[in-house]
Amino acid sequence: MHDILEQIIATKRQELERMRAPKPSLRQALLNSSTGIIAEFKRRSPSKGWIKEEGQASVIPLSYQQNGAAAISILTDKQFFGGHDRFISEARASGVTIPILYKNFVIDEMQLYEAALCGASAVLLIAACLDKATCRLLIDKAHALGLEVMLEMHSEAELEYAELQPDLCGINNRNLGSFCTDIENSFRLAELLPHDAVKVSESGISQPATVRMLRKAGFSGFLIGESFMKAPSPGLALQQFVEQL
Repeated sequence: MHDILEQIIATKRQELERMRAPKPSLRQALLNSSTGIIAEFKRRSPSKGWIKEEGQASVIPLSYQQNGAAAISILTDKQFFGGHDRFISEARASGVTIPILYKNFVIDEMQLYEAALCGASAVLLIAACLDKATCRLLIDKAHALGLEVMLEMHSEAELEYAELQPDLCGINNRNLGSFCTDIENSFRLAELLPHDAVKVSESGISQPATVRMLRKAGFSGFLIGESFMKAPSPGLALQQFVEQL
């Protein structure tokens, strides 16, 4: 019995070492990428219902990696987005090695542990969900766990959160209250962010021409989900999008 216990503990140490191992950097991936595309695995949305109910995390994220994505975003919220933490684990098990963003409505540090355990590289924090003090604590905790932070802002008032120095600054073109989308939001707010911020435009991007304009406005990352997930083959849709860039 003692030998079995030793074997169990040795295995647990190996599992912890894998969890603590440095994850691929989302920030560096975007800065070094020729596309900057964060392709999103998103099966459902509250406003549109199921987008791809049969979508498999063991298939689509890997196809994104194979077709030019700089990184992948995976929705893990269950009730409203049809997601699950295991989707990140499944994507990693399928062979995904590029950065994965844990996308959820994070309001407690327990969720950061979940992100680290399932193999995420970075976690999304949303300014609209958090007071500034809580946001600061969550950024510090995420960094302690080896996770980068993409801080999402939508309005000019929320830009003060950028002084917390997240690894990436996301501008959401979708109002999370009404779910209306306006790509001009990125152009309006980009120049108000710190000059050295790594900027990511989120939501409402469906045309390569939009990515080209956002690049000129200083964006390094472009989070695209629905336009790929609605296609019969999301990976092929990404490949065609990249070719047009």
